[in-house]
Amino acid sequence: MNHQKNTQDDWDDDYVSKSGQKREAAALQKLGEELVNLKPAELERVPLDEDLIAAIAMGHKLKGKHEALRRHLQYVGKMMRNRDTTEIKNVLDQIHSRNNSTNARLHKLEQWRDRLLSNGDDAINAVIGECHTLERQKLRQLISRAKKEAAANQPPAAFRELFKYLREHMDEQL
Repeated sequence: MNHQKNTQDDWDDDYVSKSGQKREAAALQKLGEELVNLKPAELERVPLDEDLIAAIAMGHKLKGKHEALRRHLQYVGKMMRNRDTTEIKNVLDQIHSRNNSTNARLHKLEQWRDRLLSNGDDAINAVIGECHTLERQKLRQLISRAKKEAAANQPPAAFRELFKYLREHMDEQL
């Protein structure tokens, strides 16, 4: 009898350990959770087949029910095991990067607003130097009203209006 010893070269290249399979299943479940948490307009951009769209729609309905949603996300992950998810991941990355850039722009506008309220004329000159469409008088009025509202503990209407004014005029430049 001729017995062959199994060597590392004889192992199948497609072998994945059980813990590796669990990691892949958890990653697909997390991907399914991201899909369920997308807004409808964002979800339309993701290339999905009808079965996955229906499963994700069911996930939207189960959002308030923790355990049911957890089990359903496992099901969505199971559905995606047999699919190529690279295109889905690429579209999700684009959506997340767009959201991150939007958040960064809004954060920069908030910094400008706070700087205007704390530094006065120096900040006004700096912001007008960066965006020539802003009106100095309008900025001074909004800053003055925002400071008065803050001192009187009133709702921050002028504070919000200042942010809105900055966003309207500076959003293209950021």
